[in-house]
Amino acid sequence: MCHKKAVPFITFFICSVAILFFIPIKPAFTFTEHRVENPDVYYVPLKNTNSFQIRYVHSIHLTDVIEFYEVTADRKIRLLSMQYEDLAIGLPGYAEEGEILTVQDGVYTLTYDDNVIDSFVMLVGDVDAELAFRYLRNELNLKKQLIRGKSYTFRVVNLSFYQMLKGVHMNGKKNKAER
Repeated sequence: MCHKKAVPFITFFICSVAILFFIPIKPAFTFTEHRVENPDVYYVPLKNTNSFQIRYVHSIHLTDVIEFYEVTADRKIRLLSMQYEDLAIGLPGYAEEGEILTVQDGVYTLTYDDNVIDSFVMLVGDVDAELAFRYLRNELNLKKQLIRGKSYTFRVVNLSFYQMLKGVHMNGKKNKAER
C-alpha cells in the first residue's frame, strides 16, 4: 500500500525538480556572443549590490575611462556617469540634454539624468588595451575572460540552473557542458 502512495510523490518530486532546473531564477550579468548562431554565454552572478563599472583604456589617449552603472528593479541597466581625463572621439567635451558635464582636477565627469537601456553591445578588441568589468570590489579582465575580436551583448537576466551549467561562470572556471 505504501508503494502505491510513493509513486505519485516520486513522480511529482522528479517533475518539480526538472521544472525548477529550467526556470530562470538566478539574476546574472551576461555577456552573450553577438551575431553567431549558437552563442556562448558568459556570466557573473548578480548578488546584493546593483552597482557596477566598466573600465577601459581609450584607444587614442591611452587613459582610463570608467563608466558607472546600476541595475534597476526590472533588470535594466542605468548609466549613471562616466569619467575620463582627455577629450577625444567618444568622449564628449559638452553635455547634451539630460546630462551634466563637470571638470575637477583634470577629470571630466559626464552624469546622466535618466539613461536606462535593456542591453548594449561591447566589442572586445584584439588590441593590448585594458577592458575590465568591476563588481563587488573585484575586477575581471574581459580580455582574458572573453574572446578577443568578438562582440558581446551585455544585459542583466535571470538564468536557470541549466543555463548556468551550459554557460561559462566568469570566475576563471569553466562550467560549460560539451556541445
